[in-house]
Amino acid sequence: MSGGALHIVTAFSAKASSGATLPGEFKDSTTEGEAEAALQVLSFIPKGKGVEPTLHLAKGDPAEVIIATADKIDADLIVVGNRGMKGARRVLGSVPNSVAHGASCSVAIIDTSE
Repeated sequence: MSGGALHIVTAFSAKASSGATLPGEFKDSTTEGEAEAALQVLSFIPKGKGVEPTLHLAKGDPAEVIIATADKIDADLIVVGNRGMKGARRVLGSVPNSVAHGASCSVAIIDTSE
């Protein structure tokens, strides 16, 4: 309705950690293929509403990738879920927290908990 463009951004790790001794929330095993598949699945949501998103896939830290992409496309708003903002992850730093503190545009953190 606003004439804006929708960009969906995801990142994958440069290397997968074994994570054998790490709690689930700290495991980082997303491969490029898994990230690409997630982007494709996510793109069906706006497409179903008649909106064609631009997809961005990059290797690196998720918060850094989101911020860099937003800067590159001169975004007005970043919308990110609140996953990782509770428990130990909040103390150590979360993607939404890092994005909110590092972005040069407005950031909306949406409650994605159920």
